[in-house]
Order: sequence, then structure tokens, then C-alpha cells
Amino acid sequence: MGLGNPGPTYAGNRHNAGLWLLERLCAGYGGELRARGKFHGETGKIRIAGREIRLLWPATFMNRSGLSVAAVCGFYRIEAEQVLVAYDEIDFPAGRIRFKSGGGHGGHNGLRNIIESLGGRNAFRRLRIGVGHPGHKSLVTGYVLGDPPPAERELIMDGIADAIAVLPLAMAGDWEEAMRILHSQGSSD
Repeated sequence: MGLGNPGPTYAGNRHNAGLWLLERLCAGYGGELRARGKFHGETGKIRIAGREIRLLWPATFMNRSGLSVAAVCGFYRIEAEQVLVAYDEIDFPAGRIRFKSGGGHGGHNGLRNIIESLGGRNAFRRLRIGVGHPGHKSLVTGYVLGDPPPAERELIMDGIADAIAVLPLAMAGDWEEAMRILHSQGSSD
């Protein structure tokens, strides 16, 4: 699952970092996202490490992402532990990317709604895409709904490329090795 907001107004916003990951996955693995009304978003499929991977972009606006995630999980009988949610992380500098298993929402409205929509199940994996922090919590909304400058976007896209490079290991079941490699990449401080 890659989180973001729908429409051209939001396409370049930091909040759409999860969608940027999905777009890069589709480009690299020959996938395509298509609108599916019953899933309240766009879905697609790719193969990584010999496994079919379902892709989902909830097209519901960030704070209602759980509607889409719950619909897909319910329809395909996907357990929370089988889900990887990619999203913008303001607590990391632009370009730092980290995997995480489980946990709370950390103030992220998309994650909050997914956890609520999955009945409190929060055991899904996360791909935290660093987009930087505006400096004060009162500035966060405008910041994540703003476009990063070109140099910052390049750092974010480089981090996304690093994450995609280790996804074959993760999809083959070697999450620890994928995490070790990703967390030791140049995207760390």
C-alpha cells in the first residue's frame, strides 16, 4: 500500500511519497495501477522474487486510507501481517528510508485510520519514507501538503530507489537482511 492524496493538486506533495514508491514499482516491474471502485482506490499486480504482489493506492484522501485498505484485505483475505504500508515520515530527513514492523500511528492520519479500519490491528509492516520536518508542529500540515524543492525530491526518490532495490529480499522472506542493507545505505545519517 502506498499512501497519498488524489488529484493533480496533490501529486507533487510530500504526503504522496507512498504513491511515488508505487509508481516507481510499476515502472520497474511492468505493473499498472487501475481504478477499482469497490476498493476505493487504484490496484495493480507485479511479481517480485517470484511472488505476486498486490499494489494498492487508496484514492480516498489520507485520513480515510483505512477504508481502502480494509476493503482489499477483506476481499483477498489478507492479514495485517502481510501488508506493507509506504508513507511519508516527517521524523526522518528527506531521503532516509526505514522498514518497521508494527507500532502506533505516530500522529500520521493515514496510519491512524488504517489501524482503526483494521479493528486495531497494527502488526502491518511499514516503509517510512523520510520527507523532513518543517521545524514546528504547527507547520506540519502545510509542509506535507507542499511540494519539496527539486534537491529534496531527488533525495526522497533516491531513498525510494534504495528501498525498491531491497524489496526482492523482503518479499522472499528475508526482512532482516533487507532491513540491514537498507538501514546501512547512504540514506542514513
